[in-house]
Amino acid sequence: MQPSQHESPNLMETSSNISNDSSLTEKGEATRPQQQRSNNSYALTVDEVIEQHIGPLGLAQILHALLVSIAWVFDAQTTLVSIFSDAQPAARLVATGAIVEGLSLCGLSNGEWEWVGGKTDTVVAEWNLICQHKFLVALPSTLFFIGSLFGSGVYGYLADSWLGRKKTLFISCILTFVTAFAISFSPNVWVYAFLRFANGFFRSGIGSCCIVLATEIVGKKWRGQVGQYGFFFFTLGFLSLPLMGYLEKKSWRNLYRIISYLPLAYALLLLPFAYESPRWLLVKGRNKEAMVVLKKLARLNGKQLPADLSLVDPIPTRDDQTSQQEKFWKTKWAVKRVVMVMMAGFGCGFVYYGIQLNAENLNFNLYLTVAVNALMEFPAVFIGSFLLGVMNRRPLFSNSSYLAGISCLLCAVLSLNRVTRAVSVAKWLQLAVEAVGFMASSTAYDVLYVYCVELFPTNVRNFAVSLLRQAFMLGASAAPLLVALGRENAMMSFLVFGIASVLSGVVSLWLTETRDAPLYETLTQQGKAEEIGNRTERS
Repeated sequence: MQPSQHESPNLMETSSNISNDSSLTEKGEATRPQQQRSNNSYALTVDEVIEQHIGPLGLAQILHALLVSIAWVFDAQTTLVSIFSDAQPAARLVATGAIVEGLSLCGLSNGEWEWVGGKTDTVVAEWNLICQHKFLVALPSTLFFIGSLFGSGVYGYLADSWLGRKKTLFISCILTFVTAFAISFSPNVWVYAFLRFANGFFRSGIGSCCIVLATEIVGKKWRGQVGQYGFFFFTLGFLSLPLMGYLEKKSWRNLYRIISYLPLAYALLLLPFAYESPRWLLVKGRNKEAMVVLKKLARLNGKQLPADLSLVDPIPTRDDQTSQQEKFWKTKWAVKRVVMVMMAGFGCGFVYYGIQLNAENLNFNLYLTVAVNALMEFPAVFIGSFLLGVMNRRPLFSNSSYLAGISCLLCAVLSLNRVTRAVSVAKWLQLAVEAVGFMASSTAYDVLYVYCVELFPTNVRNFAVSLLRQAFMLGASAAPLLVALGRENAMMSFLVFGIASVLSGVVSLWLTETRDAPLYETLTQQGKAEEIGNRTERS
């Protein structure tokens, strides 16, 4: 297998080529030129309506993208709240007040030491998850990501088949509220771990639905930039955690209660104003509803669609099976592509979440370290948005992964005791390098989301993004175990994160380029269009 050297064909060239190829007319995906005229009316694809009549990016698309992207705030909070709720607090000797750390506690009886902040500030303090129970600390976070792994597949199927993007997002927000609120009443670590699993399962529909809803109504030139809006709000959610964690540092239960209310308020007060994806409506045969959404977008942009305009049905011959997803796993090119995406996503998710959770293994104040990481998300979003407009997706992702990997390897070197003793500013250097590495991994994470949206057609797009999210969560589920190991050997944890990041960048070299490519509606349509494009370039 060699890295692909071909980009997806331009929509206009593809339409012309397909319409001239009589062998491609059996399903009607490509039987039309740019406009089909009959009975004084003409039909366009959703892409063409957006580019020619609504505008590739206007007030309507910006407001809609911002509205649906707000939900990323809760996605960040529920994912990363364990940095504070599951942290190991400081302990001290009862007799002298001296601070005791790590393995030193294991040789002491319960009456000889106490937690500095009391027994309610974190789950570690409340349930004494130290010494022989120290690996139980990683269990809730690991189960959270495993829950996200399974939930992503379920939500992806629902969003592409029955419910659509908007209803799936609504259900995910409501159930995120229920499970996060329930977590605050956990009587022991086992119930806590189970509820974290449930919380991970139910919140997993938020991210994939948000990015698909935001990007499916903009022109191809702006998909990358609009896709970054969500990560800006994810950053705001991440940045809010140190503040909430500090204000509620005496009670991890109150912290969960606070973050649970936000998705409930969003689902009831803001989400009803969002639009369903016109692409999904069209694929499901709900052409009139799709046209209503497009007319609303045009009106908000100060434009009006022609009265005789209709939409090209991507599945013109609908029988009993057209309401189901095309057989994704029987489509060879799609399977190969999604396997590569998931391999890259596993390494990317492992490093992205691992660096954040590994913040406690740096020789710095936890709140300061998390705040610095959160602040580094902002340049990652803005830099990613700019680079998506001028660079191809594949090299942007791979180079970001390489930079993150190199930074982690440097952190591993700087964590060595002999280096720390020899270099007086080693811990400051480690913080700076770790921040750069996290910014690079954040850029890679964000770019891969946008890349995945563009790699697959409408009828399986949410499903493909959910599979990528599963890969992210599978990698993330392994990260807490490595973080727990890092409490004893920080160098090893950074070393593994560095290698994983470099490998994820290498895997992406076998993905096709998608910059400025059209968004297709069906697997068959995209497969034939890309095949013609490849044949054209080879000739």
